[in-house]
Amino acid sequence: MIPEQRIHDLNEAGLADHEFRLRYLTDLLSRRTLDVQGVIQQLVDFQVAIPSWALGTGGTRFGRYPLGGEPRSLEEKIEDVGLLNQLNGSSNSISLHIPWDIPRDIPALQQLLQEQKLVIDSVNSNTFQDQKDQHYSYKFGSLSHTDQAVRQQAIEHNLECIRHGEALGAKTLTVWLADGSNFPGQQHLRRAYLRTADSLASIYEGMPSDWTMLIEYKPYEPHFYSMVIPDWGTSYSLCQQLGKQAQVLVDLGHHLPNTNIEQIVGRLLQFGRLGGFHFNGSMYGDDDLTTGSIKPYQLFLIFNELVDGARDQAVTNAAVAYMIDASHNTKDPLEDLLQSIQNILTSYAKALLVDREALQEAQENNDVVRAEELLRDAFQTDVRPLVAEAYRHSGGVLDPIAAYRAEGIREKLIQQRGKLSLSTGL
Repeated sequence: MIPEQRIHDLNEAGLADHEFRLRYLTDLLSRRTLDVQGVIQQLVDFQVAIPSWALGTGGTRFGRYPLGGEPRSLEEKIEDVGLLNQLNGSSNSISLHIPWDIPRDIPALQQLLQEQKLVIDSVNSNTFQDQKDQHYSYKFGSLSHTDQAVRQQAIEHNLECIRHGEALGAKTLTVWLADGSNFPGQQHLRRAYLRTADSLASIYEGMPSDWTMLIEYKPYEPHFYSMVIPDWGTSYSLCQQLGKQAQVLVDLGHHLPNTNIEQIVGRLLQFGRLGGFHFNGSMYGDDDLTTGSIKPYQLFLIFNELVDGARDQAVTNAAVAYMIDASHNTKDPLEDLLQSIQNILTSYAKALLVDREALQEAQENNDVVRAEELLRDAFQTDVRPLVAEAYRHSGGVLDPIAAYRAEGIREKLIQQRGKLSLSTGL
């Protein structure tokens, strides 16, 4: 942890420039009758869960390039997330992946979480890999497998994830299935869906009454002819069958190229089935790059739908869970996560600036240019002073990445954990 006095000193160095930029932007936005302090408070309140599997370097099927100082245990991962949250005040929760990060000493973990001012918000099951001690293989599916014994093994794993989550106060189970086929005729498409629905129902029945199941979808990979849950419609249909505690999870990389993701978000909000996000960046497919690094305008348009839905009294969607899901192969993972959160908050802040009344009027009058210009004006506004001020309000630093480097945090982690330390997970 960075001493509070050091946080103050790091902010003091850039405070004059920050306050100058903030005053200018505040005056500019106030002329539009925008509640700048209200926007800042909404940024302060916005939290993004950090995945336990993304705190070390990721890789490709060709190789991995660890940079040293990676967390070797769940306890060290909690410490790393605590550091991120201290820097930006916007990442106060952790999303666990089982069995990569099985909690062991629950009382000690609870104490550590409290010390770091963090919570465990969700657990993610893993039936897309075979573990060394499991009896049945998932090569030909898990919850959709033709063999009841394999399906039961996958069901029990998900129920085990729930038990681990309960012990640490989590309330959400995320299910992503790699189930599918690579060749025509390999799998009976309808029966695979029905088996999956039946398996999910068994898991759903075993969930506590205050839990939510998030069902993720993906059009391809690891299978390339068919995926059992390839799109939001399939996920939605499964949720409809299960009940109100089942919601759709949108992973930004789990779409075919040029998919209108913001429209999917709008539809799910209208249906009351938008449960959460896995944020990342994508150029071609499930690239798992830094959030907002490739398509920042699309990220803004997604938040435009979220803000619009939050202000519409006709929308009854429950609270949305925000998480990052990325694989860091060429960047320092902690720097990448800081960048992602910065880009997420920037997009959210811009969406909060959209003149909703003027936009609705332009839409109702079919004024295409006016409607587009209203969105472009908000998107092109430099809102970084608002995000920095939100960091400061949360007790963080004005420039988290600069502070991370100034403190030599990666070098300190290497000294503590070693140059060859490897994180569990990706």
